[in-house]
Amino acid sequence: MLKRIVALSALCFFVITTQAVVLRDDRQVAVSVVKPPQRIVSLLPSLTETVCALGQCDKLVGVDRYSNWPESLAKLPRMGGGLDPNIESVVALKPDLVLMATSARGAERLTALGLTVLALEPRSHADVQRVMQLVAQALGVPPQEGERVWRHIDAAVNAAAQAMPAQAKGQRVYFEVSRTPYGASESSFIGETLQRLGARNILPASLGPFPQINPEFVVRAQPDIIMVGDSNFADMAARPGWPNMRAMRTQRVCHFKPDESDVLVRAGPRMAEAARLMAQCLTDKANMKQGAP
Repeated sequence: MLKRIVALSALCFFVITTQAVVLRDDRQVAVSVVKPPQRIVSLLPSLTETVCALGQCDKLVGVDRYSNWPESLAKLPRMGGGLDPNIESVVALKPDLVLMATSARGAERLTALGLTVLALEPRSHADVQRVMQLVAQALGVPPQEGERVWRHIDAAVNAAAQAMPAQAKGQRVYFEVSRTPYGASESSFIGETLQRLGARNILPASLGPFPQINPEFVVRAQPDIIMVGDSNFADMAARPGWPNMRAMRTQRVCHFKPDESDVLVRAGPRMAEAARLMAQCLTDKANMKQGAP
């Protein structure tokens, strides 16, 4: 009888530990993860950083060319761009899980080649919390670990907001994501952070999270502060009407270094650091003398 009980217990343990986890990704596709992955390819920097924040960095065997944090990733093979990954290189690594953006090409082909693909693309704070939980489940990490990481992010953003001086609040901000230009609206994770810091966004939520903007729209809106990466800032003075905007004339423009820009535009574990960068910008520019209208 004892041997039978032991045998049944062993069988139950085997069934439980080999039971697949079924997750619904942002394509609304049901993805079955048979067992905690040991070889992960991540093709979106925010997802790469999420894997590492969950303590699973050592499971990464390949990343996209833009994943550059933490520094330990430098030794990993590059799988091309996040939107246009090198399918052959990904397959050659024999990953048991591929993480990628919903906007990336190749998910269906990778799936057809027998790989498990989880496509996720967080665009809001709620998305980041949800994706943190989904990735934790996919990796076989205890659920409370994903929640712990999110609580840390949320608390640090709150701390940055609470530290904002009164004179720095209420400023109207234009945040440029890329030089096309695309901006971050109220409904994006960047816009939500700005709102929590007490800033007002010139791009309404109705435009979508990251809308393509007519440069004349920004001129008409006359933001108090412009936030932009170094690479975009160089082109701004050549845009019609931009040199005469108050924010440009009075140097109320925060242009961030490449490593800072990476932090700001990634919806993941470093959002707290992003909040501190934006808070510092708002505070510094609030202390400058306002230019003439």
